[in-house]
Amino acid sequence: MSKLTLDISSFELGIHIKIDNCSAGFKVFQKWCKTHNINLQETLIVMEHTGGYEYRFIQFCEAFSIAYRRVPGLEIKSSMGITRGKSDESDSFRISEYGEQRIKTIEPSKPLDKNFLTLKQLLSFRKRLIRERAGLKSTVSERRHMYEIKTADAITHISKAKIKSNTKYIDQVEKEITEIIRSNEAMLLNYRIITSIKGIGKVNAWMTIAYTENFTSFPDGRTYAVYVGVLPFGHRSGTSIKRRTKVSKLANKELKQELNQAGKTAMTHDPEIRAYAQRKLKNKCFSLVLNNVKFKLILRMFSLVKRQELFVENYRRAA
Repeated sequence: MSKLTLDISSFELGIHIKIDNCSAGFKVFQKWCKTHNINLQETLIVMEHTGGYEYRFIQFCEAFSIAYRRVPGLEIKSSMGITRGKSDESDSFRISEYGEQRIKTIEPSKPLDKNFLTLKQLLSFRKRLIRERAGLKSTVSERRHMYEIKTADAITHISKAKIKSNTKYIDQVEKEITEIIRSNEAMLLNYRIITSIKGIGKVNAWMTIAYTENFTSFPDGRTYAVYVGVLPFGHRSGTSIKRRTKVSKLANKELKQELNQAGKTAMTHDPEIRAYAQRKLKNKCFSLVLNNVKFKLILRMFSLVKRQELFVENYRRAA
């Protein structure tokens, strides 16, 4: 899956096609299937969970009642064992092979809720507006310190006007996001549950609900932590290779970055996490400890949502 193209393969037939990621490309795919006697109504399409690039193709599959399943890329990679070489075509065949090996156990994904696609678009646009506003504020601040600015200065005047308008648009986008959450009872309940956790504010809650599709597209917190990029992996072999654990670069960096403030807030205001962080800081650097705290917050969110319970400080489950 990519922004512009899709690589599609059948491991069983040993065939491959690259198409445009648009309606015209999907028509080419349908003709290709007819040419090779592939009945799409009897086919399961396995695709990598990219977090966005697959949505057009999903809409096509749902429009023509084609079964599909999204699978995290790391799960596919770890199932393949030792592999050599990498290309879009070879990756496509590996995904198809993964599906062939698990055809009896893979269940098709549920129909996509368009609310999640809208949420992601709104969150992405909100981020763009915030970055633009921050840049404009920096411009105004620099000019104030570097030059003798008159009230009629064009750059300062325009920048301030755009800052004001962006603030208004950010409020409008946030209102739209809030309305989507409130209009769905299940999303609203999970929103209230995860925002009861110290450190998880409205933005982290919005993003978690959007990218986990209200905690339905990832089986557990560890899998989501891999997707976000906060779960470290070991690198050891025998007695000679003992490298330190580290997180994978294949991650959603936007979600990971947004969790930074959540982790810092939890380390300050949550007694349990603060004690944990202080204990770890004796042997680890701050960035590693912060990463561990973000992982704990993810596990906490998934655990509470699974039990449908609000966070209670110093809570202990009965034995």
